[in-house]
Amino acid sequence: MSESDAPVPQTGVKQWWGLAVLVIPSTLLFMMLTILFLAAPNMAADLSPTSAQLLWILDIYGFVMAGFLVAMGVLGDRVGKRRLMVIGAIVFGIVSIAAALTTSPELMILWRAVLGLGGAMMLPSTLGLIFVLFADPKARGIAVGVWAGGISAGVALGPLLSGLLLEAFGWQSTFLVAVPVMALVAIGAPLLLPEHKDRTAKIDLFSALLLVTSLLGIIYSIKRFATQEPVGPTIGLLVAGALIGLWFVIRQLRATHPLLDVRLFANRTVSGALTVFLLSAAALGGVYSLFTQYLQQVQGLSPMQAGLSIIPAAAVLIVVSTLSPMLARKFRPGNVIALGLLTQVVGYALFTQLDAGTGLALVIASFVITYPGVAPSMALTTELVVSSVPPEKAGGASGLATTVNDLGISLGVAVIGSIGIATYRGQITDTMPDGMPTEAAAAAETGIDGALATAEQLPDTVGAALTTAAQQAFTSGLNTAGMASAVIAALAALIAATRLRHIRPTGESASESRSSEESVR
Repeated sequence: MSESDAPVPQTGVKQWWGLAVLVIPSTLLFMMLTILFLAAPNMAADLSPTSAQLLWILDIYGFVMAGFLVAMGVLGDRVGKRRLMVIGAIVFGIVSIAAALTTSPELMILWRAVLGLGGAMMLPSTLGLIFVLFADPKARGIAVGVWAGGISAGVALGPLLSGLLLEAFGWQSTFLVAVPVMALVAIGAPLLLPEHKDRTAKIDLFSALLLVTSLLGIIYSIKRFATQEPVGPTIGLLVAGALIGLWFVIRQLRATHPLLDVRLFANRTVSGALTVFLLSAAALGGVYSLFTQYLQQVQGLSPMQAGLSIIPAAAVLIVVSTLSPMLARKFRPGNVIALGLLTQVVGYALFTQLDAGTGLALVIASFVITYPGVAPSMALTTELVVSSVPPEKAGGASGLATTVNDLGISLGVAVIGSIGIATYRGQITDTMPDGMPTEAAAAAETGIDGALATAEQLPDTVGAALTTAAQQAFTSGLNTAGMASAVIAALAALIAATRLRHIRPTGESASESRSSEESVR
């Protein structure tokens, strides 16, 4: 019997239990991108970080995970995907406990970075082991769909889980929730998952370090601009980050087995789809993080109330994510994505009109319009990218798509969040009440957390005036962030409508789609 005639192994109960061991931690890893959004005010009250440090706490996890994602995928091929996933789970669980016990903002930034590294050790193995676990193509397709759905759910539901945990426990619980999940992986993976190695895989950890260093250098310089640090060193840091990024690209172009195959960006579909998704996720990430703080510190909601306020938008996101592939079968995917992004533009425009006294119903409605707009690009990007390249390059294309998926939200938190901080600092300085003690004024300028904490220690009249000024300044920051995100989303919609216009509806015949794609290569 030839190999092609060999019967396909049947999918049993053990494989589906193994899938659970892969999907649950994947959902948690992406939930960790957004779970601290609602916890930020509580954490800030205990750790007293500056506004820039708080942004680092929120976004460094995503940057480190994105930077090491592909390298750890290759390392998993060498040492064993299951083994590296178990090691990553143990690291993630232990560091989660350390983060929950931390009382220093500097240490919290460090622990979040190490959590990103632990996540990078795990995530590539979860997808890779699905292909090892499921030999039946039909079952494998279902499993990959469940895995992708779990990731989307993690991003959407992170703040909701955070709100529930904060209502019953402290912000520490948003870290400790990872411990039982990682224990499940450490115990269940050896029992339910096969091992897989490829000792021919080439590891290039130096390229991963270059990528992370470039990202952090550029982002740190942007945050220094927002906090009005000296311009000279800030520009120097920005240039250094850009040069290291250029070094990374040149190294990839010269490598026989690059960490990230940047040549794929020459493919019109790959570059267009990834650019659109990066921009749309970045536009959302910054506004999302500011919006969750606005709900609590300006609207006065409890963490649970804020989490529940996000449910309508999350529900619509899930529905739109489910419908997007169906719409792409009848209409051009680029147009479907562009329509979603234009919907986001409308939502961001509403954010520019919010103030400290806006009714909660309008606030929630603004987010319901904004949030689901990212769903079409989220649901369609990976398939567009992978299907547009030859089969031998599908692995590299998938790695690019996963990296961009992880990077987008963190980039938005850093860049759009920095814009919000700069606006807050510029306004609070001019609107603080007269007679403020020097130390109290300095604390108020660090961020709205410091301002509200300081207001509680001042006489009633001065404290109330400072609270009003801080809430108005923070809302102005959200307005400005909404304006910036609207511009970014509009640009992404334009790119989707033009750079992806050659992609025909996915429901058309394979020959038609292939002919269209070959014509633009």
